[in-house]
Amino acid sequence: MIPELPPSAHIPVLREETIHALAVQAGGRYIDCTLGAGGHAIAILERSAPGGQLLGIDADPTAIELARQRLASFGKSSLLLNENFADLEATCIKHDFFPVHGILFDLGLASFQVDREERGFSFQKDGPLDMRVNPAQKTSAADIVNTYPESELANIIWTYGEETHSRRIARYIVQERPIRNTLQLTRIIEKAVGGRREKIHPATRTFQALRIAVNRELENLESALKQAVSLLGFEGRLVVISYHSLEDRIVKQFMQRESRDCICAPQAPICVCGHVATLRMVSRRAIKPSPEEIDFNPRSRSARLRVAGRIVNQDTYYKAVEDEGFSNENDAGGWRRPALLRKIRMAFAASCN
Repeated sequence: MIPELPPSAHIPVLREETIHALAVQAGGRYIDCTLGAGGHAIAILERSAPGGQLLGIDADPTAIELARQRLASFGKSSLLLNENFADLEATCIKHDFFPVHGILFDLGLASFQVDREERGFSFQKDGPLDMRVNPAQKTSAADIVNTYPESELANIIWTYGEETHSRRIARYIVQERPIRNTLQLTRIIEKAVGGRREKIHPATRTFQALRIAVNRELENLESALKQAVSLLGFEGRLVVISYHSLEDRIVKQFMQRESRDCICAPQAPICVCGHVATLRMVSRRAIKPSPEEIDFNPRSRSARLRVAGRIVNQDTYYKAVEDEGFSNENDAGGWRRPALLRKIRMAFAASCN
């Protein structure tokens, strides 16, 4: 069943800031790697008309069905796929959708995921210990909570939740096994920590850690960022919205590293890495929601947007255009756009003169 969305869910986090960061243009091609309810996708398609195209992917099949209903009015301008962004490059190659003008990652959980108790994401709702973004994947939060050794469980809670009471929480969890639902786990964490002592609920960090571990979120993000760079065309934009320090640190360090020609250790007398910059920082600082947006949507308060632009040298660009842009081997059903690629090629050639 497709969930009903509250009014706040129709307005995505940092909507206008995202469109500006992506530099959305008429006729452009864009990838939304975390489609969710389709809020950002709608904004991109509206701003890229006429002729804009969007490839939207999400690991959650419910998100795909929900977004398909909301994007129906855009007709064939969007292609929506139930895929994990860990397979971003393979997905784009399969559907012949590259190079593109912009790629977006909005890494937060959608409201319809958090608010539905049967998904098990919330420590405030009585639901199963699930936390899988894609219900088809094997490992659930119940598997980790009830079968992992105490030391490994503590390491997950510390590494992914930055929880200072990780060892104590893990010990209490193991003592109380089997744990069958979210509220039972919440009570155990409260007992281990000794009640609420901070602004956030004592179960917040542990639930975050379990969700990240279940869905391999950080590993998938690191992999997807590397793939995204290879899919961006000349001056294409990479935009990432993160919601906690672990994600933001990965994004920040990746963009900083890829914006340098040399990544050797500072003490190295000469460069031996051979690294060539592939990105340029468009904004040095993370972009945050305005006070007005936070008042309207409190869940946006921790959002941080970072943006970088693709650097493509001439040899790499021409090879991508000749090998992929004008290939007749794949039947893309209209998704490959030779006329647009010729226009991009001409603009690139003019900029090199």
